[in-house]
Amino acid sequence: MNLEDYFERIGFNGPSDKADLETLKNVHRQHVLSIPFENLSIHCGERITMDLESVYTKIVKNNRGGWCCENNQLFAWVLKEMGYTYMTLGSRVFNGLKNEFSPLDSHLINKVLIDGNSYIADVSFGVSFQIRHPLELVSGKDQPQLAGVFRLVENSGVWVLEKTGRKPFIPNERFANSSLINKSLTRQIYSFTLTPRGIDHFQETTQFLQTSPESLFTNKTICSLQTPTGFKALVGWTYSEVTYNYQDGVDLLDMKDIADDEIEKVLKEEFSLTLKSKHTPKNMKGCYTL
Repeated sequence: MNLEDYFERIGFNGPSDKADLETLKNVHRQHVLSIPFENLSIHCGERITMDLESVYTKIVKNNRGGWCCENNQLFAWVLKEMGYTYMTLGSRVFNGLKNEFSPLDSHLINKVLIDGNSYIADVSFGVSFQIRHPLELVSGKDQPQLAGVFRLVENSGVWVLEKTGRKPFIPNERFANSSLINKSLTRQIYSFTLTPRGIDHFQETTQFLQTSPESLFTNKTICSLQTPTGFKALVGWTYSEVTYNYQDGVDLLDMKDIADDEIEKVLKEEFSLTLKSKHTPKNMKGCYTL
């Protein structure tokens, strides 16, 4: 595994000799702009593994994306190689339909310590809940980013990440009532504690998420990538391009359905993804919003 090859993969050509906040921000931003959040392996006969070298080969050498346990595990390796002090944490994603957090630590994140201050680095949540830059681990502080205002709130040792966004404008009226539209301006994203976790902590959960009929990821094909002005996403057959702050306080959601024979073209042209095996689009049950 080679750090320079990773930098080339994400298009990072800045200085990397200092383990400081500015460098972390730049690498974090380039990762989310270059590597998709996607679960397509599940739907084209591939097994998702927690083996770091396999993850590196998939994302860096084969120009694929991945979900959190892949992207954020790879990013942990990057942090280590660059000389940062960090620890891996487990978080529990909020389910809007059930109005509760998952009972499982299904989302892997990293806490980075720089000059006595802690930051949450997360390069793999996707869509409008994706942070561009690490968040300072301070309770109740509004931290504006392109997607909206993020904040971390702590209560009795449990931290919750939430985001306040903008009203959506959907020109295509066919999608005005789509389940993909987030109706809440302020939304909880996930909760976590500061208990360090090893990769083994996520092995059982990773297996569940890619095999269980109750898993969101077995019920939906998801691919999303951040852009300089917003993000683009393909969920099932629905392709969306989102422009943040299209008008003051309003995000533009341009949505359309893609025919089966156009899916591979969209993946290649919009996400720079070419799958070795054909995948079957899926958009069944489960709470997932843009």
